[in-house]
Amino acid sequence: MAVPAPPPPDLDDPPPPSRLQRVSLRNRVTWLAAMCVAGAVALVSVGAFVTVRDSLYQQLDDSLTERAVEAAEGPLVRTADLQQVPVAFFVATNFKINVLSADGTVFGPEQRPPMSVLELSVAKGEVQRSLRTDKPSNSRVVAVPTGRNAALVMSTSLQPTQRTLAQLSVVLVVMGGAGILLAAAAGTAVARAGLRPVQRLTAATERVALTGDLRPIPVSGDDELARLTASFNGMLSALAESQERQRRLVADAGHELRTPLTSLRTNLELLLAAARPDAPALSEQDRQEMFSDVQAQVEELSALVGDLVELAREDTPQAVHETVDLVDVVERALGRARRRAPRTEFDVRLHPWVMMGDATALERAVLNLLDNAAKWSPEGGHVRVDLQPEEGTGLTALEVADSGPGITEADRPYVFERFYRSSDARTLPGSGLGLSIVKQVAERHGGSVLAAEAPEGGALLRMTLPGNSQQNEQQ
Repeated sequence: MAVPAPPPPDLDDPPPPSRLQRVSLRNRVTWLAAMCVAGAVALVSVGAFVTVRDSLYQQLDDSLTERAVEAAEGPLVRTADLQQVPVAFFVATNFKINVLSADGTVFGPEQRPPMSVLELSVAKGEVQRSLRTDKPSNSRVVAVPTGRNAALVMSTSLQPTQRTLAQLSVVLVVMGGAGILLAAAAGTAVARAGLRPVQRLTAATERVALTGDLRPIPVSGDDELARLTASFNGMLSALAESQERQRRLVADAGHELRTPLTSLRTNLELLLAAARPDAPALSEQDRQEMFSDVQAQVEELSALVGDLVELAREDTPQAVHETVDLVDVVERALGRARRRAPRTEFDVRLHPWVMMGDATALERAVLNLLDNAAKWSPEGGHVRVDLQPEEGTGLTALEVADSGPGITEADRPYVFERFYRSSDARTLPGSGLGLSIVKQVAERHGGSVLAAEAPEGGALLRMTLPGNSQQNEQQ
């Protein structure tokens, strides 16, 4: 039976975590500290061991050579055949001494040092001095000439030196192991203390993901992790503010949509009921009034939905990098406003002004100001539009003044709020979102808005924006 081939891997799937990635960060810090200390201890231990070993062997060679030279130059018994050597040198139990003649004859005690061709070469005068290690006897052997066609050969055991080096290696291993364990413990303590804020951030992130609770995390200290926690709290605050704005927008939109939808449903139900065969017929006047109401309510709903979409778009932070000629923006908005309000006169005075911004959003804000002024102006009234820079501030002010009843002082602080409509405006068409869009556009471009009383007696709406009046003039 053929085994089906496994499906090909999805390229979009993330690669499986490696074995190192499955280890916790605290354990990785511990292992890293232990390995770093282990490497340092190993280097120091090897360096110390090699240095001490070379020093001990050098001292051994120097001492052995010095003794051999002293013995060779000492008061030998003057016999022609060199049958005796100084007895004083035999008392050194750690040394073995013999005299080797050029013909290979050995004079001295029975405990002889190792002999080889190298020592015979010294006796024959072919080599001035020899120093070697004899592995079978584990000893160090030196040969120096005596001046009589002979060489004095002396050896000493390497076991004391090797025992010293063995003890040193044990000490280095024990101390190095203790240092590694201490480093691992210190790495664990440091990782646990250092990662505690990260653990709090992780717990807070998991809490936000599970419960949606956006409470800030307590911040302690002033190090990098504390600043990270403060930045995370800032993100939580911005997220909470965004949620609150969305919640208010949905609640206000639901409230505003409820009235036209209820009226629209009532009129449609009446029209459907009148269309039944057994229902009393509606007069043509009532029918036309219902159709007019339905048409007005549909237009109101369309305007409200458009304003909501525009307001939601303005709530989203957007980068502004486009050079905008504010005079062109105002003139385009004026063209649209004149078509909507043909019986309103617009008195326009514009000063050149260039800024960085979103031309579409700015045109929408200016159009909302003009539409609001035209709505409140009487038939045949005048709307004044001034675009004048403020001296020494780097700002320009767009003032739109109408000849209507104006805005009461109590309503002025709230006219730019979402869905706010004064008692006089509740019977007029509109969603209450136009001026709030103006406020958001101005603030997104670094400006501000203000409501006041116009010299003409009506309302004065003022939008201040940053920019430069000289750029356009130089071009």
